Amino acid sequence: MTQLGTAEAAPGETDTGRLGIGETRDGSPAGLPVAVVNGADAGQTLYVQAASDGDELNGVGVIRRVVPRLDPAELSGTILIVGVANLFGYRVGEHRNPIDDTKLNRAYPGSSEGSTTERIAAATFDAAQRADLALDLHQGSTSRMIEETRIRCGRRHRLHDRCLDLAKAFGCGHVLDQKGPDGQLARVAPDEGIPTIDPELGGSVGLDEASVQIGVDGVFNVLRSYDFLPGRATTGPQTRATGFDQYGAPAGGLVDFEVSLGERISRGRTLFTVTDVFGRQNATVTADSDGIFWRTRRRPQVATGEYVCSVGTDIDSY
Repeated sequence: MTQLGTAEAAPGETDTGRLGIGETRDGSPAGLPVAVVNGADAGQTLYVQAASDGDELNGVGVIRRVVPRLDPAELSGTILIVGVANLFGYRVGEHRNPIDDTKLNRAYPGSSEGSTTERIAAATFDAAQRADLALDLHQGSTSRMIEETRIRCGRRHRLHDRCLDLAKAFGCGHVLDQKGPDGQLARVAPDEGIPTIDPELGGSVGLDEASVQIGVDGVFNVLRSYDFLPGRATTGPQTRATGFDQYGAPAGGLVDFEVSLGERISRGRTLFTVTDVFGRQNATVTADSDGIFWRTRRRPQVATGEYVCSVGTDIDSY
């Protein structure tokens, strides 16, 4: 019998339940939606979570597509799933936890005696530590972004190559291989010996079904690559960036982009212009390095110095 919160599944069974994280402001219990898919045969354990950022829904879309397709009779090993990690942010459509205004993916490994967000981090990290591999499903918030997987442990980490193998297995086409901020699950879990990646499934307002499908394919690629399921993974060429240049607006106004997401660009290429409301051009911004046009803001209006876009740099392919 395998248990996660109130979900209990014997070999060959699936169950759902709640993982307690304390109480809400009216004193009623609060619990994250969880599932256990316990394979009929022995094998490794995979941990999957979504909505660490409460407005990032594509990971939730992946889980609701994946779980109904999993037949535990065909599965070797166990899958532990937290369907919504940042429960309070998810309920109100906010990126951060509104109870303590904290970003969950900066709070790992958390504390069972800490703030609301630290308690959620501790509960989900305890679950992740039971696994051999972990997927923390994200998206680029409401920005526009290509699909990618992120390796956040740093290239000198002892588990870096295993995290890179996991990113290759997920196979969404692009990898950002750059050490992440303190408190990220994909940064902390490798310290405990758990290869972990952070798939960023595009960026959207609400669900984007094309990005969700890429995430569904990625999860099944991992399940097949690590022998949870029979069959071969279907992955294509992967492009990796190990650097990331961000560009702000040198002037206020409206942004017009001159390149498309995912496009290869050369140093000196015009990325965007800024005009005022009368169409007078206030600024032109060019690329500092060769790379791939990776991410942009969604709304065109900007103030001076406001974030506009990002370029992945130091590119290789495999």
